[in-house]
Amino acid sequence: MYEDLKLKLSNIEETFANVKEILKPANLEEEIKKLDEEMGKPDFWDNPKKAQEISSKRNVFANKLEKIKEVEEKISYLKDFLELLEMEPDENSAKEVEEELAKLEKIVNKLEVESLLSGEYDAKNAIVSVQSGSGGVEACDWAEMLLRMYLRWAEDKGFDVEMVDYQPDDVAGIKSATFIVKGPYAYGYLKGEQGVHRLVRISPFDANKRRHTSFAAVSVIPEIGEDVKVEIKDEDLRIDTFRASGAGGQHVNKTDSAVRITHLPTGIVVTCQSERSQIQNRAKAMQMLKAKLYQLELQKQKEKKKELEGEKKDITWGSQIRSYVFQPYQMVKDLRTGYETGNIQAVMDGNIDDFIDSYLKWNAKQTQENQY
Repeated sequence: MYEDLKLKLSNIEETFANVKEILKPANLEEEIKKLDEEMGKPDFWDNPKKAQEISSKRNVFANKLEKIKEVEEKISYLKDFLELLEMEPDENSAKEVEEELAKLEKIVNKLEVESLLSGEYDAKNAIVSVQSGSGGVEACDWAEMLLRMYLRWAEDKGFDVEMVDYQPDDVAGIKSATFIVKGPYAYGYLKGEQGVHRLVRISPFDANKRRHTSFAAVSVIPEIGEDVKVEIKDEDLRIDTFRASGAGGQHVNKTDSAVRITHLPTGIVVTCQSERSQIQNRAKAMQMLKAKLYQLELQKQKEKKKELEGEKKDITWGSQIRSYVFQPYQMVKDLRTGYETGNIQAVMDGNIDDFIDSYLKWNAKQTQENQY
């Protein structure tokens, strides 16, 4: 039994060594030191938005460093304890070690996932759009179910969410919705969700109780803010205003200031109706347009296209990245990674961490293989 425990600890150590190689604790300490110096300047809070970003970044680095030190101490402790158990066997103590190893393994696995969030934009906020595809009312209902799933996930993670556009269907569900998930590494976590999501279920809108297949597309791009400059000419824009819509005020304010901007050369359309004034909605829409145009520019480069565009295709049969089957059996399966679960209710309630983790590991492996 003790040999099994030692082997498990050895495997955890090996994984942890790889994580440390990526996270580089010494570099984290240096970054924290630099940020502390920045935060100590008298004019630090003159720009509240930038100050908040720096503070959040510092907290992320400090949290990672604290976890690394915690794991190091726990590994050292369990090594010594196992040596004592070999000299003085005790079944109850062995069970305690087994439980501690299980807890430690979870911590190290989480650190491993976090170590994969090293992309250029992974630390950014995420602009997420959900759009109904083929399937009529059923697809609109499915799009709203996905929207709820992501909002529940973000809430559970402690992320702030700003709904910037919400277009309800005339019968049920939504035609589309766009929201910003704000928090450290929001884009890094959500980037693998981009693509077409397929639902199979007995439709509640079908009086004959037939099984229907519906599709919805999820788009995820990083909120780039003022980090990069994107030139947008006034003559390339068509700006329309309209009355904001919403589900009884649940998602957006009902005003006459909603803004839709069309970028004529590319056909990209962005909409914002979350703010009370037309000026604010226009500024927010321009921010999203800039992010989309910058993403489009990056997509011209092969590596960037794979990183940011992901697996998004037409919103129809055969192009999905994930299938959600409610009937005749229950299963959610990611068609890229192969990860699946039968606990549909948990997934629809926002428990998608296992899908996110498996994608990050799969994507890292794919990237590594493409380098050779």
